[in-house]
Amino acid sequence: MKNFLSVLLFIISVPSLAQKNDVEIRCKAPARHFTESLPLGNGRLGVMVFGDTEKERLALNEISLWSGGPQEGDRENAHEYLENIQQLLLEEKNREAQSLLMQHFIAKGAGTGHGNGANVKFGCYQTMGDFFIDWKINGATKNYQRVMDMETATAVTSFTRNGIAVKEEVFTDYVNDVVWIRLSAGKKGALNFDMSLSRKENLISKYTAGNALIMYGQLPSGNDKGMQYATVAAPILHDGSMHKTDTSLQIRNASSCVIVIAMQTNYDYKNGGLNAAKNVVATAQKDIQKIKSNFETAKAASTKKYKTYFDRCRIYFPYTTSHTDTMSTWERMIGYHKGNTDIQLPALYFNFGRYLLISSSRPGLLPANLQGVWAEEYQTPWNGDYHININLQMNYWPAEVTNLSDLAQPLFQFTKNLVSNGRKTAHHYYRANGWTAHVVSNPWFFTSPGEGAQWGSTLTGGAWLTTHLWDHYRFTKDKNFLKEYYPVIRGSADFLSSILIQEKQNGWYVTAPSNSPENTYIMPDGFKGNTCMGPTMDMQICRNIFEANISAAEILSIDKSFTHKLKNITRQLAPNQVSPTDSGIQEWLHDWLGAEPQHRHVSHLFGLYPYDEINPWDTPELTKAAKKTLALRGDGGTGWSKAWKINFQARLGDGDHALKMFKGLLQPVAYGDTTSYYNGGSYANLFDAHPPFQIDGNFGATAGIAEMLLQSHGKDEVIRMLPALPGDMAWAKGEVKGLKARGNFTVDFYWEHHAVTEATITAQTPGTCKILLPQGKHLFSKTGKKLHYTTDAFNIATIRMKAGENIVVR
Repeated sequence: MKNFLSVLLFIISVPSLAQKNDVEIRCKAPARHFTESLPLGNGRLGVMVFGDTEKERLALNEISLWSGGPQEGDRENAHEYLENIQQLLLEEKNREAQSLLMQHFIAKGAGTGHGNGANVKFGCYQTMGDFFIDWKINGATKNYQRVMDMETATAVTSFTRNGIAVKEEVFTDYVNDVVWIRLSAGKKGALNFDMSLSRKENLISKYTAGNALIMYGQLPSGNDKGMQYATVAAPILHDGSMHKTDTSLQIRNASSCVIVIAMQTNYDYKNGGLNAAKNVVATAQKDIQKIKSNFETAKAASTKKYKTYFDRCRIYFPYTTSHTDTMSTWERMIGYHKGNTDIQLPALYFNFGRYLLISSSRPGLLPANLQGVWAEEYQTPWNGDYHININLQMNYWPAEVTNLSDLAQPLFQFTKNLVSNGRKTAHHYYRANGWTAHVVSNPWFFTSPGEGAQWGSTLTGGAWLTTHLWDHYRFTKDKNFLKEYYPVIRGSADFLSSILIQEKQNGWYVTAPSNSPENTYIMPDGFKGNTCMGPTMDMQICRNIFEANISAAEILSIDKSFTHKLKNITRQLAPNQVSPTDSGIQEWLHDWLGAEPQHRHVSHLFGLYPYDEINPWDTPELTKAAKKTLALRGDGGTGWSKAWKINFQARLGDGDHALKMFKGLLQPVAYGDTTSYYNGGSYANLFDAHPPFQIDGNFGATAGIAEMLLQSHGKDEVIRMLPALPGDMAWAKGEVKGLKARGNFTVDFYWEHHAVTEATITAQTPGTCKILLPQGKHLFSKTGKKLHYTTDAFNIATIRMKAGENIVVR
């Protein structure tokens, strides 16, 4: 009877699945692969929980663990070939221009290793290794459940074996900066397991010291020794016994056991190099020794801090008693793909995207990389690096609009840190002012071109990053931030303005040499190439940066002569053009065909999203052409490409098409499935399937859902609620809490029957608020008094608000 009661109490202590369909990732079996495991993270540390009942695996990560190191990636004499390359482009001798570029205008040496840079100077992001729990409990497994709860940032695995209930709880600590694991059994003394650490390469030693496991090593840096790392795992027993071997700890006859894991590298976040004096083992040991709290106290404090981010913004769809309550997330995805109704699945995906950003980005550290902070590889796909021709930027698209602005600080600091190397690259390749960064980067702030014309010579990657600085100001109105980062914006504008050349046909200013990521054109003579001048995306980014610099300088009352220069140049930039051939937006300066009409990059619609120079109310003809471009590109593509298209369709006001793209992104991709390469989808744990796993699709789609519900872009930054709401009845009713609008306004609202019923807008700073009023709605004070405001012919209300003031739309 006593044993039965213990099991019963254990089972009922597991949180109920009901009514948590929008905040839980649920699994009914152990993970067979990384993409079925559950991600936890605190911005620096990452853990993937596999939940195996024989030999549990926790894949470990630390966001700075990179092989490689600083390098001189520039060809110092590349500028000697610039004028010849540009002249060949002006003469439409692109074949010759590209050949010359490939010889003299790419990175020096191995560059990025063509995306396999683990053992060259560029390096790659790597796993810290694995922590294993080898269960010593015999018998068949029953009642298996593995759940990650986004409201508490905790993963819980539970099962019974021989009538004994076993429970594993894991979280990454936002306060103590360690990983906690609690193992418990429903029967006293029934917990038996071995624990160990493992890494497959570049391991110097692993051993037991005192009551802890220690593993440390050093990664390669080309021909040199690179970054040092250490992992320490220490168990805390409440009963039972512990026995040591050389490389494992054996726990026997315990009822519960808490394990604390600390991870350290000797990366120097301040200077972007390595701290040779840092003892990584001793530092990791101190991380554990300084902890004063127990598991429950640490969990409560960590959850409290985590929720200061997670609870800022939520979307809710109505809960109805549903068969999905007891389904795994994978089963829900399969049903959704088949057309079954799952009202809360979009909210789950949205919450998961915000959860991932909170878990992989922390102020003062490196930004989230191609896989956030989670990787199991020693050679991660594409080095797990910072791709800056869209991917890193997409990681942070949800930050401002979903009320996580402060978590974008790593992106801003990273951009600032590129400036020093970027100045050298601008000088070596272009003899230009300012700074530039091309396509890929790393913790050593690589700014050189890549190794190939097809992808490596895009010269606006750094400029694209810089647009986030200006958009952060638009959302926050933080003048101190703008003042701090203005030199970064100016340096980017200075570079772009100093490299422009005039093309012959119209006398427009264009960039050269560059490309349209990562697409191929076909010239009238049949040449298929990449190197070109003035691709549409470059010109859109130029306008974006010049306008940002002009506006920022005016706000700060500085730099009048430079802004005057930028205004003159802006008027002469190559404009957006509508193709006479296909009626879409031209991708290149000339009306050339694309070798791959449905290419995954849709770079020439940067002006539609994330920039806003193409929009339905200011540029209807270009908006029509943008729609045609998307129709020509099709709805296929990789995971992140589909996520971008959600945002495009939302900006066009087509909620039904945006939902179609979202459903395409949620197409289930099973473990081991290689048939869907370049067709996108999602894995069982909701990770974006490029494939392979790339986290940018998760972040891009989260931003896309927000864009369907709230927009505030355009010259007047008008707040538009439900601008792209699907007509699907599953979206007919819902609630938004804490979305952000440009101008530093927080927006909450309810809707029913596809229309806003009531909204509250809060000004975080003083400012003028413009709102597109839903039909029949008016503005009231919080006390119910009707307010005085002006409206125009389009029913856009304008009202001046004080900091902290609330207005109600009713």
